[in-house]
Amino acid sequence: MSWGKLLQPDLILGDSILNLTSEILQQHNIRGLVLDVDETLVPISMSETSPELQQWIQSLSPSIQVWLVSNNISQMRISRIAKSLNLPYILGARKPSRRKLRQAVDSMGLPFEQVAMVGDRLFTDVLAGNRLGMFTILVEPMVNPAKIQKRYLLRDIEVWFSQILGVSLIPWQQIQQNITDLDRS
Repeated sequence: MSWGKLLQPDLILGDSILNLTSEILQQHNIRGLVLDVDETLVPISMSETSPELQQWIQSLSPSIQVWLVSNNISQMRISRIAKSLNLPYILGARKPSRRKLRQAVDSMGLPFEQVAMVGDRLFTDVLAGNRLGMFTILVEPMVNPAKIQKRYLLRDIEVWFSQILGVSLIPWQQIQQNITDLDRS
């Protein structure tokens, strides 16, 4: 498989994870989520989850199984976040390694293609999920609202390099709008 295909997300949300709806998940037959933590759920400079994130997780919990899988090795940080969301977690995942993702999906008892890997990074989250045959969702990083929005240099380099490799990063909303426009014509 080419690098372009390994890095191509199945869905580019073009927004924060909070805009990933149960309708979108149902549309893609997703019954489980493996969520990255740092910058996907919580800005790296924070260790508290927002009420909006807690509400989002609660809205999914009746129908979607959720695990947190983080490359972060801080037991204190990741366990605190997981506890506030009442979710199981794995830390020190070393994504794009597949081992800990496989462990989370096996715990769900679902086929890989019914579980989405959701994260903000192409070369860790998307690559790891694609290597397992999971549905992959790229989201925009969470930023600390109390700080001036900074550029994510490493993520910008990943995006640039992946586009050279042939990855298309058109957000889902833009694709939906294009479909709507075609239906009208």
